[in-house]
Amino acid sequence: MTQDAKAVLLVGGMGTRLRSVLPDMPKPLASFGGKPFLDLLVRQLRYQGIRQMVMCTGHLADQIENEFDDGRAWDVVIEYSREPHALGTAGAVKLAERYLQDVPDFLVVNGDSFLEVNFHQLIRFHHEHGGLVSMAVSEVKNAARYGTVQMRADGWVTGFAEKTGSESAGLINAGVYVFSRAVLEHIPDAPASLERDVFPRLLDQGVYALEQHGIFIDIGTPEDYAHAQRLCTRLNEAVVRGQQSVSGELEKVLARTEGSREKK
Repeated sequence: MTQDAKAVLLVGGMGTRLRSVLPDMPKPLASFGGKPFLDLLVRQLRYQGIRQMVMCTGHLADQIENEFDDGRAWDVVIEYSREPHALGTAGAVKLAERYLQDVPDFLVVNGDSFLEVNFHQLIRFHHEHGGLVSMAVSEVKNAARYGTVQMRADGWVTGFAEKTGSESAGLINAGVYVFSRAVLEHIPDAPASLERDVFPRLLDQGVYALEQHGIFIDIGTPEDYAHAQRLCTRLNEAVVRGQQSVSGELEKVLARTEGSREKK
């Protein structure tokens, strides 16, 4: 288990499409079951043993930093990398590089979506395949407003299809990744997008995808936000399931270790 893993949370976006619902609040602080949506993501990470977090703030950064402070209320450690101006998803990760000096790889999580995922399983997948990026992907029934991910049976990503408007099922990038630190060398010191500017250039060097079969939801539009509200109980249950899954894996590891000792 990777108990010392560090997670970078991308929470600095403008949230333009949700402005009609949240005119003066950053999207990750949208009310969700009486708590900020971002609380769900922090608990998901914490429940799976990931306590070191870097929040990449930008738009209305003070509100997020005041709400989560140093993270002690969640039994985690939170550091902040604040954008001086909009840098895009890739630029935000690049700016946070100073907080990632001591880790060979790290998680990156979008702050406006939730995916039911075992983070440690994704980290193991990343180590086993040896690529620069491992992304979680999820199949949705209607991929019209998403770009889709094209991949081989072994998980190697071969390409990305732009939004087509076609209301058909497809595999989409679910906004949860594991990056090797070497990825930072491929991000310019300028505004840039992970999806448009970085990932396509890294395909030959190894971008892998692991399909997830649990709940995926984003809150990028008023309609999606309303839908997420209706799923509040299910999403909180998914967080608990993730904790139980990781605990079960840890028990198996400890049992194997104990069995090996007894044989000796």
